[in-house]
Amino acid sequence: MADRTDGGDELSPPGTRARRIVVTGTPGTGKTSATEQVAEVGDLDIDVVHLNDLVKAEGLWTDRDEERDTLVVDLGAVRDRLGDWDGIVESHVAHHLEADRVVVLRCRPDVLEERLLNRGESPGKARENRESEALDVILSEAVERHGRASVYEIDTTDRSSSAVAEEIVAVVLGKRAPGAGEVDYLEYLPGGIDG
Repeated sequence: MADRTDGGDELSPPGTRARRIVVTGTPGTGKTSATEQVAEVGDLDIDVVHLNDLVKAEGLWTDRDEERDTLVVDLGAVRDRLGDWDGIVESHVAHHLEADRVVVLRCRPDVLEERLLNRGESPGKARENRESEALDVILSEAVERHGRASVYEIDTTDRSSSAVAEEIVAVVLGKRAPGAGEVDYLEYLPGGIDG
């Protein structure tokens, strides 16, 4: 299936349960914590794939970025491994997969940076992710690939992972309207938007 640029949600019309949902966002936005609670808060029988774990466990990567201490995901191998999948796939690269609905988790950049530092990321990597979040990098990629009508932005800054999981469940069930570009973090760029 080609990238969806018309903004259509033809595979899962609003008000219906989606078959394939990706949960994406900058590292530190709460993807893993929220998706781990989806079945509990929504009483859903749905498979959740934590893509970063799958990539590491099955060697679905092409290279190691030593500077960033990250693996370069082989998206072709991931697509082959997942096949005709159903459920939720979560990862900061999940929006590069075919999906009916795309949930983009957002977090205020200063809070995001603190979360990353608290979990042991280097100051440079935390700062890079802060800037990526302020610039809407993943949201922009998701909208470009899937169309605005398939993207659901959720701000996780001051919300518990169970509250975020409830929002994800609403997206899965078609009970939440799409929304992209509702969160603006440009003021959190180092030096502000003018500097």
